[in-house]
Amino acid sequence: MHLPDDPFIRELLPEFVDTWIQDIDSQFEALIESKNWDDLYRFGHTLKGSCFQFGLDNIAAQGIELMGYAKEHDFDNSEKMGSILKNSFIEIKKELDNNPDLK
Repeated sequence: MHLPDDPFIRELLPEFVDTWIQDIDSQFEALIESKNWDDLYRFGHTLKGSCFQFGLDNIAAQGIELMGYAKEHDFDNSEKMGSILKNSFIEIKKELDNNPDLK
């Protein structure tokens, strides 16, 4: 995992991760169930941009992948991305919790 060097961004990272986990839990499933492709695309786009700024390039790439699935109206792969994204954020959360010097 590559974290940014900026101490201010590192300070914000735990809250950023927690917020995305909550957003995935509260918004993602509804977007999938309603097949709201435009908002699902925006969700992926926002995820991509914010994760790149926090140095979470792997999750940003997953956001790009989600954007592609939403654009293609690919229900099955879009649905799978919810657990993939959440697990990626949970892994970062565990890494931060186990290594306080990373914060």
